[in-house]
Amino acid sequence: MTGVRLANYLAIHPAITEAEVLQAQQTWADGLVAIGKLAGDATAAKAAAQVLVRRLYNYGEGKVLFKPTKAAHDQFRETFEQALSYFVGGDHHEDHGFALHPWAAVRFENNSLFLDVDSAGAMGNYYFTDAKTGAETKVEFTFAYRRASDGRLVIFLHHSSLPYEAEH
Repeated sequence: MTGVRLANYLAIHPAITEAEVLQAQQTWADGLVAIGKLAGDATAAKAAAQVLVRRLYNYGEGKVLFKPTKAAHDQFRETFEQALSYFVGGDHHEDHGFALHPWAAVRFENNSLFLDVDSAGAMGNYYFTDAKTGAETKVEFTFAYRRASDGRLVIFLHHSSLPYEAEH
């Protein structure tokens, strides 16, 4: 973008800030924990997951590149319905409802953030605390965000995987 075009763009769409990315991560973590608390009520859990996916992912405005942690045979979730299935079960035989586990807490540790005018990225580890045992599971993540038409941040890239464990 040229200087004038960039200034005009920023007047309408402010650049994404670190605080916004951190808030988006916290909202995602809180939403996942809230869904797990509803695990005994499938209808309520699905409704909460629908809100989370609609609010936090870009499916309503475009593509999402989503590779969840516990996906082996159908590794990618290209649609809203596929993402919903991953979080609360349903469409895929390997989807048992990751958000239904339940988790007591989710904590992000960013290795690095990338902030640009109209997008942002975060890479690091997040830690899922099992609500039943208190055990913490470390998972690697990459999230990329863009500003939706209503101004909120939405995820357009979400890659998650368990850390590699070398066998020596």
